[in-house]
Amino acid sequence: MSGMTMSQKILAKHAGLDYVSAGQLIEADLDLVLGNDITSPVAIKEMEKFNKDGVFDKDKIALVPDHFVPNKDIKSAENCKCVREFARKNKITNYFEVGKMGIEHALLPESGLTVPGDLIIGADSHTCTYGALGAFSTGVGSTDMAAGMATGKAWFKVPSAIKFVLKGSFPKYVSGKDLILHIIGMIGVDGALYQSMEFVGEGVKSLSMDDRFTIANMAIEAGGKNGIFPVDEKTIEYLEEHAPGKEYEVFEADENAEYVREIEIDLSKLTPTVSFPHLPENAKTFDEIGDIAIDQVVIGSCTNGRISDLRMAAAILKDRHVADGVRCIVIPATQKIYMQALKEGLIETFITAGAVVSTPTCGPCLGGYMGVLASKERCVSTTNRNFVGRMGAIDSEIYLASPEVAAASAVTGKLSQPSEIM
Repeated sequence: MSGMTMSQKILAKHAGLDYVSAGQLIEADLDLVLGNDITSPVAIKEMEKFNKDGVFDKDKIALVPDHFVPNKDIKSAENCKCVREFARKNKITNYFEVGKMGIEHALLPESGLTVPGDLIIGADSHTCTYGALGAFSTGVGSTDMAAGMATGKAWFKVPSAIKFVLKGSFPKYVSGKDLILHIIGMIGVDGALYQSMEFVGEGVKSLSMDDRFTIANMAIEAGGKNGIFPVDEKTIEYLEEHAPGKEYEVFEADENAEYVREIEIDLSKLTPTVSFPHLPENAKTFDEIGDIAIDQVVIGSCTNGRISDLRMAAAILKDRHVADGVRCIVIPATQKIYMQALKEGLIETFITAGAVVSTPTCGPCLGGYMGVLASKERCVSTTNRNFVGRMGAIDSEIYLASPEVAAASAVTGKLSQPSEIM
């Protein structure tokens, strides 16, 4: 009998089984159910059909209004009111109101709500972010969220896995965003369809936690069921800061675990990478890129709105100015990150450079607000999707990039890598 992958072990434990194999259908106990202001109202309405009073555990549900918050119109205000009233009625411990809220996938780890070995579902496709901490987390539909809130359980088909063996460390101006764009460019947007993307190798040690969050976050952009990293000293250090005293279990893949394929990547050979419209798999390096004039830059989102991302962008924007005719929008992912950026003088750097800084929100990432694109406009964005019409007009274009590439592009007014101006 072959061994189990890291993801399979977590699923087996939560299903009360000694062993699971790829393709098996299981029902498993959940540690956390997540919803936002777009998906939660749908789940809440579904729950009303269950004729069940209350939720399975008021401490194991997180409701984070972050997509159209602070409310941009009447519809978004009504959605948030629905979530607020549900949270109040069910005494949900982890409901994050405006002022406390941040972008959900940055906020939950920061708040200590996600730890290694957890089984987490969220009605948002980028719930796979928490695999950075060695949890099994995945996005689900609002109906599954409703069932999860009511019963504390969910059905899963056990995924097979791809093993990514990382070696070396990043050169200057290369980060986790470049790696995940490189991977999606290599395997395609359905290259890991319903599979775990498991990251191993000595190269993992050189990745910061923020790099890992970015990489796990975008596993879904390769079709992955989840992305997951081993728990090492950096993970433990992060947990000591953000989830002190919280119990967790570390799972490791068996030596004889079965993988669909194994891909080795030397981090030292990577260069700044950009995904061209209209799919994340359209990854190009700067030796393939000509002059592409841009209209807007967005630095933020659940993928790249963390403090290290803001530091990278500020280092490039310091003593420089956003090009004429370009709009640069910076969105810290949480209030805590915003405060930290304020203390470090990063916010002043951004504003002095001619950028605008927003309260934490998903905002422009999904064409919500705070930077929607007009017809034929081009945007370099640190977000995770560049589908047709994702950030506004259907004939607008989104170029996915790292915070450093985004900041350099804001300064030059065209798609640029940091080495061009530093």
